[in-house]
Amino acid sequence: MNFFTMCMLAAGFGMAIGAFGTGIGQGLAVKSAVEGVSRNPGASGKILTTMMIGLAMIESLAIYVLVVCLIILFANPYKDVAIKALETVAK
Repeated sequence: MNFFTMCMLAAGFGMAIGAFGTGIGQGLAVKSAVEGVSRNPGASGKILTTMMIGLAMIESLAIYVLVVCLIILFANPYKDVAIKALETVAK
């Protein structure tokens, strides 16, 4: 397995784990907000505002994971080292 295959696998698994964690976190946040609104409908405005801010913070995790995965795939700082190593092995 060469360097580029490992980079693609790492990016894929990283994005999958990040998306899974983000989905679980958002689901739990919405569940708690809906329970809070059902218990106290008068506080729905504050609960929904707080929930939306929390969801934005949780969603930032997925965006950071996406950025790191794109860096691994397209702007990898070790790409030149790997290419030189592959060229020396091929000779």
